[in-house]
Amino acid sequence: MTVFVGPNNSGKSVVLREIERYCRSGQQVHNLVFGSAAFTPLSGSAASAAVDNLTQAPNPGESVQIDHVLIGSRYGRQHVHRPQLLQLLENPGGNPQAFTQWFLTHSTMRLDGQSRIGLMGEQPAGDLQRAPQTSFQVLFRDDVKRQEVRRIVADAFGMFFVIDPTHLGHLRARLSARKPEDSMEERGIHDKAVQFHAKATPIEDASDGVKAFTGIVVELIAGDPRVLLIDEPEAFLHPSLASKLGFEVAKAAQSANKRVFVSTHSPNFVMGCIQSGARTNIVRLTYREGVATARLLPSSEILELMRNPLLRSTNVINGLFYEFVVVTESDADRAFYQEINARLLEYKPEWGIPNCLFINAQNKQTEQTIVRPLRQLGIPAASVADVDVLKEGGTVWANLLDAANVPELTRNSLAVLRASINRAMAESGKDMKREGGINILKPEDKEAALGLFAQLKEYGIFVVPGGELESWLKPLGATGHGPAWLINIFEKIGQDPSAATYLKPSSDDVWAFLASIKSWLANANRRGIPS
Repeated sequence: MTVFVGPNNSGKSVVLREIERYCRSGQQVHNLVFGSAAFTPLSGSAASAAVDNLTQAPNPGESVQIDHVLIGSRYGRQHVHRPQLLQLLENPGGNPQAFTQWFLTHSTMRLDGQSRIGLMGEQPAGDLQRAPQTSFQVLFRDDVKRQEVRRIVADAFGMFFVIDPTHLGHLRARLSARKPEDSMEERGIHDKAVQFHAKATPIEDASDGVKAFTGIVVELIAGDPRVLLIDEPEAFLHPSLASKLGFEVAKAAQSANKRVFVSTHSPNFVMGCIQSGARTNIVRLTYREGVATARLLPSSEILELMRNPLLRSTNVINGLFYEFVVVTESDADRAFYQEINARLLEYKPEWGIPNCLFINAQNKQTEQTIVRPLRQLGIPAASVADVDVLKEGGTVWANLLDAANVPELTRNSLAVLRASINRAMAESGKDMKREGGINILKPEDKEAALGLFAQLKEYGIFVVPGGELESWLKPLGATGHGPAWLINIFEKIGQDPSAATYLKPSSDDVWAFLASIKSWLANANRRGIPS
């Protein structure tokens, strides 16, 4: 299972189309994302079974040469020399074009939002004397596969998936309030079967979410593709269903040795895949200002984001789908900086941070718990701290620098400088956080503090120079602390953009502070992200 994640326009859907094209032709034509592929050889009985699975009986009057077979699917039919095809399965890299065109094209399926909804429409029943041509035909004939689809759909929706043959010559999917008593009640056309299906709901009448979910499950099990590509499987689905789908798709991929490639914007789907226990690769794609990246994210590290209660409660995993993340000490900090950034994007976009997720820790001590795993995954995550972070020596300070990937030798000099500035702050006799931040220092000490802050900025650590959140926009006269201050400052900056009192960006204060964060985040050569 390989899941492509990342911000919008990073190439997630493009790579699926390029993989599909390669699986059908063995050629790479003007690819933007996909580089190359290696195929796992099949040998002995596995190769013979794979060929037999795609072999179709000839039509009336159709002849097949000696040692040849008819390989076919919904994507066409070909006369292929069986011994040569078996050799290709044992050594697919020897002639990838022939391998893909003769074999893999019939075992590759790509599903997007509309196509999987359409899969649930009525299908022809076909000729029972011939190989099945549609997923419904496969399910109608195969009790085991039909029951597996029924199990998954029942777990998700509390209704039982059934195949209805009572429109003679056609097959329809329905959702029944109860299981059929036996195969004949479901597959028959006698009165009992007709009455059973009459009480079930046609799946066409279900929601798009039900149809999309069921369409993927049906094709995964009945279509039996060796390579399945799914674009945005979470479309139309409630978050809990997206998680359930990820779990079932990953499980099926593992049990049937399929290769499944998915592009998604859903952390719930990703969580479902990983919680299944199936081997899952997460690949984060980005593309900005002509620079593209692809980074493999180990499942073990994603699992850390899900298991840690703090990370889970702050939805850190959502950071996978944004270009940038800003981590603050408290929820009030998060809400304020997020609003300031929104106004920058609207009125001073060169300073605003696009496609950015703002999240908060519980305090400065826990910020590093959030920043560290995000940066390990290659996600630019900036840390915003109040000035009293200078008081934090020992483990807290060490953890902050470690999470920001500050080199060991640099940490020693920063620690000495931090201690000196903290001592100068204490000697001033004033509260560094509440009474002005670095402004309480003597000029030469203030210069040293600014030098320390500049070095920290290089690694994505941004210290509020005025002390704390409440030091911003002082001329507006907001009062209170924490949530009370936040409510007051939001009242003072206004809500209606057309009003004269609505606050728009200036060239200093918190606006410039956010601009400095944007500068580090947008810098492709930023320090602090492990290679």
